[in-house]
Amino acid sequence: MPKRMTRTLIQRPWVVLLALSSVFQPDLQAAPDVSAVATGTWGGEHILLEVSEKGAEVEFDCAHGQITQPITLDKHGDFDVAGTFTPEHGGPVRRDENTPPSPTRYSGHADVDTMSLTVTLGKETLGAFTLTRNASPILRKCR
Repeated sequence: MPKRMTRTLIQRPWVVLLALSSVFQPDLQAAPDVSAVATGTWGGEHILLEVSEKGAEVEFDCAHGQITQPITLDKHGDFDVAGTFTPEHGGPVRRDENTPPSPTRYSGHADVDTMSLTVTLGKETLGAFTLTRNASPILRKCR
């Protein structure tokens, strides 16, 4: 090794460390522990979930809901996020009718193309659903 190069390596040990770290640790780059549910349409029986990077809009047979935060997954593919649930009813809706949304939990498991979703209002489970990515929902609106 030329003297000039040896002297540079001794005077600048960070150069050596940087070079060695890229050679000996290429596989040690940490994969993120958290990912998000894929954006787009998730459909199932009695439910439609439109996921965006900011959250989701939920449509049920006789209700709707909203999730106003990203649906992030833990390292096992599970999620648990806060949202709202607003019941609907059949028949005419009065102009002054205003049904306030109730705080609700949306929890479950998602992988690439399937999701299990449980909707919980307080201690009551409103429903357990199986959804498929890019699938059309089977909704029976109460109109």
